[in-house]
Amino acid sequence: MAAIWAGIDAGKTHHHCVAIDESGRRLLSRRVANDEPELLQLLGDVLGLSDEVTWGIDLADGGAALAIAILLNHDQPVLYLSGRAIHRASEGYRGEGKTDAKDAAVIANQVRIRRDLHPLRTGDETVTDLKILTGRRMDLVADRTRTVNRLRAQLTSIFPGLERGLDLTNTGPLTLLAGYQTPAALRRLGTKRLETWLRNRSVRNAEQLAETALQAAERQHTSLPGEKLTAQLVHTLAKEVTALNQQVAEIDKLIEARFRQHRDFEVITSMPGLGIILGAEFLAATGGDMAIFGTPDRLAGFGGVAPAPRDSGKISGNLRRPQRYNRRLQRVFYTSALFSIRHCEESRRFYDRKRAEGKRHTQAILALARRRVNVIWALLRDGRTYEVVPPAALAA
Repeated sequence: MAAIWAGIDAGKTHHHCVAIDESGRRLLSRRVANDEPELLQLLGDVLGLSDEVTWGIDLADGGAALAIAILLNHDQPVLYLSGRAIHRASEGYRGEGKTDAKDAAVIANQVRIRRDLHPLRTGDETVTDLKILTGRRMDLVADRTRTVNRLRAQLTSIFPGLERGLDLTNTGPLTLLAGYQTPAALRRLGTKRLETWLRNRSVRNAEQLAETALQAAERQHTSLPGEKLTAQLVHTLAKEVTALNQQVAEIDKLIEARFRQHRDFEVITSMPGLGIILGAEFLAATGGDMAIFGTPDRLAGFGGVAPAPRDSGKISGNLRRPQRYNRRLQRVFYTSALFSIRHCEESRRFYDRKRAEGKRHTQAILALARRRVNVIWALLRDGRTYEVVPPAALAA
Protein backbone atom coordinates (compact mmCIF):
# COMPACT_ATOMS: atom_id res chain seq x y z
CA MET A 1 0.00 0.00 0.00
CA ALA A 2 1.09 3.59 -0.62
CA ALA A 3 2.11 5.76 2.33
CA ILE A 4 -0.47 8.10 3.85
CA TRP A 5 -0.36 10.93 6.38
CA ALA A 6 -2.82 11.56 9.21
CA GLY A 7 -3.25 14.87 11.05
CA ILE A 8 -4.95 15.18 14.43
CA ASP A 9 -6.33 18.49 15.64
CA ALA A 10 -6.39 17.72 19.37
CA GLY A 11 -8.87 19.00 21.93
CA LYS A 12 -9.84 18.31 25.52
CA THR A 13 -12.97 16.29 24.82
CA HIS A 14 -12.76 15.51 21.10
CA HIS A 15 -10.14 15.30 18.35
CA HIS A 16 -10.53 15.60 14.60
CA CYS A 17 -8.45 13.40 12.31
CA VAL A 18 -7.86 13.78 8.57
CA ALA A 19 -5.87 11.27 6.52
CA ILE A 20 -4.49 12.14 3.07
CA ASP A 21 -2.56 10.35 0.35
CA GLU A 22 0.55 11.53 -1.50
CA SER A 23 -1.52 13.79 -3.76
CA GLY A 24 -3.23 15.47 -0.80
CA ARG A 25 -6.59 13.80 -1.41
CA ARG A 26 -8.61 13.20 1.74
CA LEU A 27 -9.11 9.53 2.53
CA LEU A 28 -10.71 9.98 5.94
CA SER A 29 -12.12 12.84 8.00
CA ARG A 30 -13.57 12.04 11.39
CA ARG A 31 -14.33 13.60 14.77
CA VAL A 32 -13.55 11.22 17.64
CA ALA A 33 -14.01 11.42 21.39
CA ASN A 34 -10.91 11.65 23.57
CA ASP A 35 -11.61 8.11 24.76
CA GLU A 36 -9.54 4.95 24.34
CA PRO A 37 -12.10 2.75 22.48
CA GLU A 38 -12.81 5.45 19.88
CA LEU A 39 -9.12 6.25 19.45
CA LEU A 40 -8.30 2.58 18.95
CA GLN A 41 -11.10 2.36 16.38
CA LEU A 42 -9.65 5.40 14.57
CA LEU A 43 -6.19 3.83 14.60
CA GLY A 44 -7.57 0.61 13.11
CA ASP A 45 -9.48 2.44 10.39
CA VAL A 46 -6.47 4.52 9.36
CA LEU A 47 -4.19 1.48 9.32
CA GLY A 48 -6.81 -0.20 7.17
CA LEU A 49 -6.11 2.42 4.51
CA SER A 50 -2.35 1.82 4.60
CA ASP A 51 0.19 0.04 6.75
CA GLU A 52 2.60 2.98 6.35
CA VAL A 53 1.13 5.96 8.21
CA THR A 54 2.89 9.07 9.55
CA TRP A 55 0.91 10.97 12.16
CA GLY A 56 0.98 14.64 13.06
CA ILE A 57 -0.53 16.35 16.11
CA ASP A 58 -0.69 19.90 17.45
CA LEU A 59 -0.30 19.11 21.16
CA ALA A 60 2.51 17.23 22.88
CA ASP A 61 0.74 16.58 26.18
CA GLY A 62 -2.41 17.57 28.08
CA GLY A 63 -5.54 16.65 26.17
CA ALA A 64 -3.52 14.82 23.53
CA ALA A 65 -1.63 12.60 25.99
CA LEU A 66 -3.94 9.59 25.59
CA ALA A 67 -3.93 9.72 21.78
CA ILE A 68 -0.13 10.06 21.68
CA ALA A 69 0.36 7.17 24.11
CA ILE A 70 -1.90 4.90 22.05
CA LEU A 71 -0.06 5.74 18.83
CA LEU A 72 3.39 5.28 20.35
CA ASN A 73 2.36 2.03 22.02
CA HIS A 74 1.43 0.75 18.56
CA ASP A 75 4.82 1.81 17.12
CA GLN A 76 3.34 4.63 15.05
CA PRO A 77 5.60 7.59 14.08
CA VAL A 78 4.15 10.81 15.53
CA LEU A 79 5.40 14.31 14.64
CA TYR A 80 4.61 17.50 16.53
CA LEU A 81 3.54 20.85 15.05
CA SER A 82 3.00 23.87 17.24
CA GLY A 83 -0.26 25.78 17.12
CA ARG A 84 1.55 28.85 15.80
CA ALA A 85 3.07 26.86 12.92
CA ILE A 86 -0.37 25.51 11.99
CA HIS A 87 -1.92 28.98 12.14
CA ARG A 88 0.72 30.41 9.82
CA ALA A 89 0.54 27.46 7.44
CA SER A 90 -3.26 27.81 7.25
CA GLU A 91 -2.85 31.19 5.58
CA GLY A 92 -1.45 29.42 2.53
CA TYR A 93 -4.57 27.28 2.07
CA ARG A 94 -7.77 28.28 0.31
CA GLY A 95 -10.49 29.95 2.36
CA GLU A 96 -10.46 32.10 5.47
CA GLY A 97 -12.63 29.82 7.58
CA LYS A 98 -11.22 27.91 10.50
CA THR A 99 -12.57 24.48 11.44
CA ASP A 100 -11.14 21.48 13.23
CA ALA A 101 -11.31 19.53 9.99
CA LYS A 102 -9.32 22.17 8.12
CA ASP A 103 -6.68 22.34 10.88
CA ALA A 104 -6.35 18.55 10.85
CA ALA A 105 -5.94 18.60 7.06
CA VAL A 106 -3.26 21.31 7.36
CA ILE A 107 -1.43 19.20 9.95
CA ALA A 108 -1.55 16.13 7.70
CA ASN A 109 -0.29 18.07 4.70
CA GLN A 110 2.51 19.74 6.67
CA VAL A 111 3.63 16.33 7.92
CA ARG A 112 3.61 15.13 4.32
CA ILE A 113 5.83 17.90 2.93
CA ARG A 114 8.09 18.91 5.84
CA ARG A 115 11.23 17.12 6.99
CA ASP A 116 12.16 19.27 9.99
CA LEU A 117 9.44 18.32 12.48
CA HIS A 118 10.23 16.92 15.91
CA PRO A 119 9.21 13.29 16.49
CA LEU A 120 7.41 12.45 19.71
CA ARG A 121 8.84 9.49 21.57
CA THR A 122 7.97 7.44 24.63
CA GLY A 123 9.39 9.52 27.43
CA ASP A 124 11.73 8.43 30.19
CA GLU A 125 9.64 7.88 33.33
CA THR A 126 11.99 10.06 35.38
CA VAL A 127 11.81 12.89 32.84
CA THR A 128 8.02 12.64 32.77
CA ASP A 129 7.87 12.90 36.55
CA LEU A 130 10.25 15.87 36.53
CA LYS A 131 8.10 17.60 33.94
CA ILE A 132 5.08 17.22 36.21
CA LEU A 133 6.93 18.28 39.36
CA THR A 134 8.69 21.28 37.84
CA GLY A 135 5.42 22.39 36.22
CA ARG A 136 3.72 22.24 39.61
CA ARG A 137 6.61 24.19 41.15
CA MET A 138 6.24 26.93 38.54
CA ASP A 139 2.54 27.22 39.40
CA LEU A 140 3.30 27.46 43.12
CA VAL A 141 6.00 30.10 42.58
CA ALA A 142 3.62 32.13 40.39
CA ASP A 143 0.91 31.86 43.07
CA ARG A 144 3.40 32.96 45.71
CA THR A 145 4.50 35.97 43.67
CA ARG A 146 0.89 37.08 43.19
CA THR A 147 0.11 36.62 46.89
CA VAL A 148 3.21 38.55 47.96
CA ASN A 149 2.22 41.41 45.65
CA ARG A 150 -1.27 41.47 47.18
CA LEU A 151 0.26 41.42 50.64
CA ARG A 152 2.50 44.36 49.81
CA ALA A 153 -0.43 46.34 48.42
CA GLN A 154 -2.59 45.74 51.50
CA LEU A 155 0.21 46.52 53.95
CA THR A 156 1.16 49.69 52.07
CA SER A 157 -2.41 50.96 52.40
CA ILE A 158 -2.24 50.96 56.21
CA PHE A 159 1.44 50.82 57.19
CA PRO A 160 3.76 51.93 54.32
CA GLY A 161 6.80 52.36 56.56
CA LEU A 162 6.74 48.72 57.63
CA GLU A 163 6.24 47.51 54.06
CA ARG A 164 9.38 49.40 52.98
CA GLY A 165 11.42 47.87 55.79
CA LEU A 166 10.50 44.21 55.32
CA ASP A 167 11.52 41.59 52.80
CA LEU A 168 8.26 39.71 52.45
CA THR A 169 9.91 36.74 50.78
CA ASN A 170 11.57 35.76 54.08
CA THR A 171 10.01 33.72 56.86
CA GLY A 172 10.70 36.22 59.67
CA PRO A 173 8.69 39.16 58.27
CA LEU A 174 5.84 36.82 57.35
CA THR A 175 5.75 35.48 60.92
CA LEU A 176 5.68 39.06 62.21
CA LEU A 177 2.78 40.05 59.95
CA ALA A 178 0.83 36.95 60.90
CA GLY A 179 0.81 38.29 64.46
CA TYR A 180 0.98 42.09 64.26
CA GLN A 181 -0.01 44.38 61.39
CA THR A 182 -0.61 47.92 62.73
CA PRO A 183 1.65 50.58 64.26
CA ALA A 184 -0.46 50.81 67.43
CA ALA A 185 -0.29 47.06 68.06
CA LEU A 186 3.49 47.05 67.69
CA ARG A 187 3.94 50.06 70.00
CA ARG A 188 1.81 48.43 72.67
CA LEU A 189 3.98 45.33 72.55
CA GLY A 190 7.36 47.06 72.60
CA THR A 191 10.72 46.04 71.20
CA LYS A 192 11.79 43.53 73.87
CA ARG A 193 8.49 41.70 74.05
CA LEU A 194 8.30 41.56 70.24
CA GLU A 195 11.82 40.18 70.09
CA THR A 196 10.91 37.48 72.61
CA TRP A 197 7.73 36.68 70.67
CA LEU A 198 9.74 36.25 67.47
CA ARG A 199 12.43 34.13 69.14
CA ASN A 200 9.78 31.79 70.51
CA ARG A 201 8.73 31.18 66.91
CA SER A 202 12.32 30.42 65.80
CA VAL A 203 12.72 33.61 63.75
CA ARG A 204 16.30 34.38 62.78
CA ASN A 205 17.68 37.87 63.52
CA ALA A 206 14.72 38.48 65.83
CA GLU A 207 16.39 41.47 67.49
CA GLN A 208 17.02 43.30 64.21
CA LEU A 209 13.53 42.54 62.88
CA ALA A 210 11.88 43.74 66.09
CA GLU A 211 13.89 46.96 66.03
CA THR A 212 12.98 47.60 62.37
CA ALA A 213 9.28 47.07 63.06
CA LEU A 214 9.21 49.34 66.13
CA GLN A 215 11.11 52.10 64.35
CA ALA A 216 8.48 52.05 61.60
CA ALA A 217 5.69 52.05 64.23
CA GLU A 218 7.16 55.07 66.01
CA ARG A 219 7.12 57.03 62.75
CA GLN A 220 3.39 56.50 62.15
CA HIS A 221 0.75 57.48 64.71
CA THR A 222 -2.08 58.01 62.25
CA SER A 223 -4.73 55.33 61.96
CA LEU A 224 -5.86 54.98 58.34
CA PRO A 225 -9.41 54.21 57.13
CA GLY A 226 -10.19 50.49 56.93
CA GLU A 227 -7.17 49.63 59.07
CA LYS A 228 -8.88 46.90 61.12
CA LEU A 229 -10.23 44.97 58.13
CA THR A 230 -7.04 45.43 56.12
CA ALA A 231 -5.01 44.13 59.06
CA GLN A 232 -7.07 40.95 58.96
CA LEU A 233 -6.34 40.59 55.24
CA VAL A 234 -2.62 41.12 55.87
CA HIS A 235 -2.74 38.37 58.50
CA THR A 236 -4.47 35.98 56.06
CA LEU A 237 -2.13 36.78 53.16
CA ALA A 238 0.97 36.34 55.33
CA LYS A 239 -0.30 32.89 56.32
CA GLU A 240 -0.94 32.03 52.67
CA VAL A 241 2.58 33.04 51.61
CA THR A 242 4.04 30.96 54.45
CA ALA A 243 1.98 27.95 53.36
CA LEU A 244 3.12 28.42 49.75
CA ASN A 245 6.75 28.60 50.90
CA GLN A 246 6.29 25.28 52.65
CA GLN A 247 4.72 23.71 49.56
CA VAL A 248 7.59 24.93 47.37
CA ALA A 249 10.12 23.53 49.85
CA GLU A 250 8.33 20.16 49.87
CA ILE A 251 8.17 19.90 46.08
CA ASP A 252 11.85 20.91 45.86
CA LYS A 253 12.66 17.81 47.93
CA LEU A 254 10.57 15.64 45.59
CA ILE A 255 12.31 17.13 42.54
CA GLU A 256 15.76 16.50 43.99
CA ALA A 257 14.93 12.92 44.97
CA ARG A 258 13.56 12.15 41.49
CA PHE A 259 16.32 14.02 39.66
CA ARG A 260 19.04 12.06 41.48
CA GLN A 261 17.63 8.87 39.93
CA HIS A 262 18.35 10.08 36.39
CA ARG A 263 21.43 8.75 34.65
CA ASP A 264 22.66 12.26 33.73
CA PHE A 265 22.26 13.81 37.20
CA GLU A 266 26.00 14.05 37.90
CA VAL A 267 26.75 15.34 34.39
CA ILE A 268 24.13 18.09 34.44
CA THR A 269 24.73 19.31 37.99
CA SER A 270 28.51 19.44 37.41
CA MET A 271 27.92 22.35 35.03
CA PRO A 272 28.46 25.66 36.90
CA GLY A 273 25.15 27.43 37.44
CA LEU A 274 23.00 24.34 36.83
CA GLY A 275 21.82 23.21 40.24
CA ILE A 276 19.07 20.85 41.27
CA ILE A 277 16.06 22.93 40.17
CA LEU A 278 17.47 24.37 36.94
CA GLY A 279 18.96 20.99 36.03
CA ALA A 280 15.60 19.31 36.52
CA GLU A 281 13.90 22.00 34.42
CA PHE A 282 16.50 21.45 31.68
CA LEU A 283 15.60 17.76 31.58
CA ALA A 284 11.88 18.54 31.64
CA ALA A 285 12.19 20.99 28.74
CA THR A 286 14.45 18.87 26.51
CA GLY A 287 13.39 15.34 27.44
CA GLY A 288 17.01 14.50 28.18
CA ASP A 289 17.61 13.02 24.70
CA MET A 290 20.01 15.26 22.78
CA ALA A 291 19.73 13.05 19.69
CA ILE A 292 16.31 14.61 19.02
CA PHE A 293 17.98 17.95 18.26
CA GLY A 294 20.82 16.53 16.19
CA THR A 295 23.29 19.37 16.84
CA PRO A 296 24.01 21.88 19.62
CA ASP A 297 23.00 24.64 17.19
CA ARG A 298 19.46 23.26 17.00
CA LEU A 299 19.34 22.95 20.79
CA ALA A 300 20.45 26.58 21.10
CA GLY A 301 17.79 27.62 18.60
CA PHE A 302 15.14 25.65 20.46
CA GLY A 303 16.23 27.36 23.68
CA GLY A 304 16.15 30.87 22.20
CA VAL A 305 19.83 31.72 22.75
CA ALA A 306 20.89 31.63 19.07
CA PRO A 307 20.24 34.80 17.03
CA ALA A 308 18.14 34.47 13.89
CA PRO A 309 19.29 36.13 10.64
CA ARG A 310 17.04 38.75 9.06
CA ASP A 311 18.61 39.55 5.71
CA SER A 312 16.86 41.03 2.71
CA GLY A 313 18.20 42.46 -0.52
CA LYS A 314 21.36 44.42 0.14
CA ILE A 315 21.00 44.06 3.90
CA SER A 316 23.07 41.16 5.23
CA GLY A 317 24.45 40.17 8.59
CA ASN A 318 21.34 41.51 10.30
CA LEU A 319 20.61 39.36 13.37
CA ARG A 320 17.58 39.54 15.62
CA ARG A 321 16.19 37.79 18.64
CA PRO A 322 14.25 34.64 17.65
CA GLN A 323 10.48 34.60 18.11
CA ARG A 324 9.88 30.85 18.08
CA TYR A 325 11.60 29.09 20.96
CA ASN A 326 10.92 27.31 24.23
CA ARG A 327 10.53 30.04 26.86
CA ARG A 328 11.06 27.62 29.70
CA LEU A 329 14.37 26.36 28.30
CA GLN A 330 15.57 29.88 27.56
CA ARG A 331 14.97 30.81 31.20
CA VAL A 332 17.07 27.82 32.25
CA PHE A 333 19.93 28.78 29.93
CA TYR A 334 19.82 32.47 30.84
CA THR A 335 19.47 32.01 34.61
CA SER A 336 22.18 29.35 34.82
CA ALA A 337 24.55 31.59 32.83
CA LEU A 338 23.76 34.44 35.21
CA PHE A 339 24.58 32.26 38.21
CA SER A 340 27.75 30.93 36.61
CA ILE A 341 29.45 34.32 36.40
CA ARG A 342 29.29 34.49 40.20
CA HIS A 343 30.85 31.09 40.82
CA CYS A 344 32.92 30.19 37.74
CA GLU A 345 36.06 32.13 36.75
CA GLU A 346 35.87 30.96 33.14
CA SER A 347 32.31 32.24 32.77
CA ARG A 348 33.23 35.51 34.47
CA ARG A 349 36.15 36.10 32.09
CA PHE A 350 33.96 35.39 29.07
CA TYR A 351 31.27 37.77 30.37
CA ASP A 352 33.82 40.53 31.09
CA ARG A 353 35.30 40.13 27.61
CA LYS A 354 31.89 40.56 26.00
CA ARG A 355 31.19 43.62 28.11
CA ALA A 356 34.55 45.08 27.07
CA GLU A 357 33.50 44.56 23.43
CA GLY A 358 30.55 46.87 24.04
CA LYS A 359 27.83 44.29 24.68
CA ARG A 360 25.03 45.17 27.06
CA HIS A 361 24.55 43.01 30.17
CA THR A 362 21.71 40.98 28.63
CA GLN A 363 23.62 40.48 25.38
CA ALA A 364 26.72 39.28 27.24
CA ILE A 365 24.67 36.81 29.31
CA LEU A 366 22.97 35.45 26.18
CA ALA A 367 26.35 35.07 24.47
CA LEU A 368 27.61 33.15 27.50
CA ALA A 369 24.46 31.01 27.52
CA ARG A 370 25.01 30.14 23.85
CA ARG A 371 28.59 29.08 24.55
CA ARG A 372 27.45 26.96 27.49
CA VAL A 373 24.98 25.08 25.25
CA ASN A 374 27.97 23.63 23.37
CA VAL A 375 29.54 22.58 26.68
CA ILE A 376 26.48 20.84 28.13
CA TRP A 377 25.90 19.18 24.76
CA ALA A 378 29.44 17.76 24.74
CA LEU A 379 29.18 16.62 28.36
CA LEU A 380 25.93 14.73 27.73
CA ARG A 381 27.28 13.27 24.49
CA ASP A 382 30.44 11.97 26.18
CA GLY A 383 28.83 11.12 29.51
CA ARG A 384 31.41 13.02 31.56
CA THR A 385 31.26 15.74 34.18
CA TYR A 386 32.41 19.33 33.73
CA GLU A 387 36.08 20.14 34.18
CA VAL A 388 37.77 23.53 33.86
CA VAL A 389 40.49 21.94 31.70
CA PRO A 390 39.01 19.27 29.36
CA PRO A 391 40.75 15.89 29.03
CA ALA A 392 41.98 16.61 25.48
CA ALA A 393 43.84 19.69 26.68
CA LEU A 394 45.43 17.75 29.54
CA ALA A 395 46.61 15.03 27.14
CA ALA A 396 48.20 17.64 24.87
